[in-house]
Amino acid sequence: MKTQVPKEVLELCKSVTAKRPRTVIDHILKHGYITTEELKNTYGYDHPPRAVRDVRDHGIPIDTFYVNSSTTGRRIAAYKFGDPKDIRKGRIGGRKIFSKAFKDDLVKAHDSRSTLTREKLDPRYLQIDHRIPYEIAGNESDLTDLSQFMLLDSSSQRAKSWSCENCDNFKEIRDPSICAKCFWAYPESYTHVAMEPQRRIYLVWQGDEVEAYDEIEKDASKQGKSIQDYIKQIIEKSKR
Repeated sequence: MKTQVPKEVLELCKSVTAKRPRTVIDHILKHGYITTEELKNTYGYDHPPRAVRDVRDHGIPIDTFYVNSSTTGRRIAAYKFGDPKDIRKGRIGGRKIFSKAFKDDLVKAHDSRSTLTREKLDPRYLQIDHRIPYEIAGNESDLTDLSQFMLLDSSSQRAKSWSCENCDNFKEIRDPSICAKCFWAYPESYTHVAMEPQRRIYLVWQGDEVEAYDEIEKDASKQGKSIQDYIKQIIEKSKR
């Protein structure tokens, strides 16, 4: 299915030098598309959408479609260059690199906690993320304004990435004001989760608290409930 790459897209591709997006680009140029399976098995990227997002970060339009896996036969995601009219202006050069001093300031401001889970972690396990996705706002964020960024552990970052990439605002509307009211951007104060009327809370039991968690899990199991539903039940009863 290899097709001729539009000139505008090809010019943007030539400007990319970073290894991960360059790998994705070169494969698509050679084969017409790349699959999540190839990204993981051939190139060793454990989070394929992140590698593809690196290409989009440079303003290059990428379309997602589905093919059957050559090894399992299951449907898997594949990526190809999109329409030149979807080129995102102001993305040439990709994301700006954060300095160590900036991360140190952000870690201090957040007490070395993941913004979503509030779990306290060693700074090396926390990654800087734009509160409003780069794909929506680009590099318009003020790199001196800590409030425009958050710290995420790797699992939270993957969860945010997946939810954002499947949100209508990310795919079509692209309105930063919608993101600004979303849980994934501002879990401290939000009105929706990826445009859905939801509320979320993350709870982490650590150290001596683990024993209490095990007791709750045991009681939930006795009632044939998930621990999430059981905790909701306890909260509802406490309100009566």
